[in-house]
Amino acid sequence: MTTPASGDEPFAEATGEAVQTAVMSVRLVLAIADAVRRHQQRRNKAEQELPPADKAAVEAKEELKDLLPADISAALLKGADWPQLAQQLMALKQAGVDLEQLLPRVGEIAVTVREQVEANADRVAREGTGQWEKMLRETLPAGPVREAILSSPGWPDIAATMGKLDERGVDVRQILAAAHDEGLGVDQAVAKVLASGTVPTTSRDVLLSYGPLTVGLQIPGELDLSSPKRALRQLAISPEENARYMKLVAEALPGRDREVSRAFLSKQWPFVAARMAKMENEGKPLAAHLAGLAKDTSWEQGSDEQLASRLVHAANHVLLHEPGKAPAVTRPRASTAAARSSSVTAGPTKGQAARGPAEPGVAAHRQAGPSPRPGRSR
Repeated sequence: MTTPASGDEPFAEATGEAVQTAVMSVRLVLAIADAVRRHQQRRNKAEQELPPADKAAVEAKEELKDLLPADISAALLKGADWPQLAQQLMALKQAGVDLEQLLPRVGEIAVTVREQVEANADRVAREGTGQWEKMLRETLPAGPVREAILSSPGWPDIAATMGKLDERGVDVRQILAAAHDEGLGVDQAVAKVLASGTVPTTSRDVLLSYGPLTVGLQIPGELDLSSPKRALRQLAISPEENARYMKLVAEALPGRDREVSRAFLSKQWPFVAARMAKMENEGKPLAAHLAGLAKDTSWEQGSDEQLASRLVHAANHVLLHEPGKAPAVTRPRASTAAARSSSVTAGPTKGQAARGPAEPGVAAHRQAGPSPRPGRSR
């Protein structure tokens, strides 16, 4: 009996979905690469406009030849957003990125995605409802790539693409880890062209914060505490997460609204938010830890001008110890030895695909005190 022609349609549809999903991954990686390019140029006040769409489309089409799988390349060229993708590609080339090196690696990512979709017909449930900042924090080390993603005007579209990939059974963390490596290459290539160097300096805010507030945390070397919004973004703390952490502190100190509000305005608050995010990822009971704030109110003693700082340190103190076992708070001191020591690269967090070392300029703080030892954060 002859098989009906329609019998091939489900296979064709599945294949088409796999290719389209692979194309989504290409768009995601290129969007991240372009965000890194813009970020690097913006830091050096040399951001360039995208090249004309018509010219870029022709030139980029030539660049794609033999560098991407044929089906994925064809799908890219047929997409409604091809002119914008072409502009991104040519802007990367103009910025100093070698597309003959970049595109084959992007193609490998796309092939992996295509195979994942083909092997996973059943969709897996989402891990969360748009908690992509949390995934970035868990997957990518702090540094220029992660900040570029979160500060990019295209971040909402990037997050939406991650959601679609996740719904189709794709390991988004694996793609992010691979895209991070490519983003580092883009950052270094653009930095080289701009003659700005590839090793960022450690900010004064970070140097002055070495000690209990930063112990065990993954801190970007360029952390900017003068802008709370940017500092939280650099630490991959979403506004929703930050609001939840503030609420937990306020609930631990009922009737202390004035003091708590001042602590939230402190330049040091982002460190407490980052610690709470880290502990939340590890499944630790934040409320139980913070209950210690009401038991030990020594943070109230002292000048009114320093009250917010004392409360921030007290919150950090109870978070660093087991619930109910935090010793009496001592006045914090900056670790001058740590400030003099060179910052080291923070390793991948739990959930990140195994790969090479991350970028320089990320301070991994392991212990407070006068003689900290450099090492990888856990």
